[in-house]
Amino acid sequence: MDRLLFGDNQFFGVNHMSEEKARSQAMRFQDIEAIQAVLDDAYDEGVTTFMCTTHDRIAEVTAHVRANPERYPDQKFFPCMPYAHKYANAMTEDGPIGAIRRFLPDGGILDAAMRGGMSLAKKDIEGVTTLLIDAEMKMFEGLSTPVVFLQNVVVDLLLGMGFLDAFATFAEHVRTRYHAEPGFITMNTPMLLDALDQVGLVNPIVCSNINKLGFRMSGGVEGYQQALEKRPFRAIAMSVFASGAIPAAEAIEWVCTQPNIESIVFGASSRAHIAATRDEVKKYW
Repeated sequence: MDRLLFGDNQFFGVNHMSEEKARSQAMRFQDIEAIQAVLDDAYDEGVTTFMCTTHDRIAEVTAHVRANPERYPDQKFFPCMPYAHKYANAMTEDGPIGAIRRFLPDGGILDAAMRGGMSLAKKDIEGVTTLLIDAEMKMFEGLSTPVVFLQNVVVDLLLGMGFLDAFATFAEHVRTRYHAEPGFITMNTPMLLDALDQVGLVNPIVCSNINKLGFRMSGGVEGYQQALEKRPFRAIAMSVFASGAIPAAEAIEWVCTQPNIESIVFGASSRAHIAATRDEVKKYW
């Protein structure tokens, strides 16, 4: 994995500290050309991995990259799934059959329908899970997706329910069908590592909030530092700036001194901010 990954929160009005800023960003990025312009800036500044949700509008980005391979020879995507709202919207707009056709991979409708129908008939959660993964991955066909993530809303729900076998199912399907590494996003790294150990996932990729304030870090800074020092996993740090509560240089310097962090994911809306973050990471890491 690259040391610096570009995230997509700013494109979809997500800001954990300021609703006003979130609304402003959502308005600015209503136009897909505005999103692509920032992604082009990131790419040209050497940040060529886009860690993104499977939001409907990301399909426009992937279509653009697929249509212009000479412009983006090194572009990589780290899909993060699921994005539940798009399923509800598709059902409303296209009906059940149209929604199925929209999301299932081309050429696989019969196979998927049989797999899904049989899985539901047998109450086979594994079959339904793999079908949903394939639906989410449709927009990334033909593109480089070396890591595929399960979103924290699902990861932490599964943790709470104790349904740990789902993690192994996700990992196996991502590896065998997409030749990618499975990744897991969580708000509680220490608890997730225990769960992944139980289902035999070795040296997993785990993305979570890691910052000196303990912002949105369930288990606390000390628990995370102990995990980073003693547990075998590949850590990706997000929310390193604690949504703007920590000055950039201070935040990056602290994160870069922590052991076992392989990558940092960040969001930005301007080329200057992207370049500044890249330079700070080079300075301290």
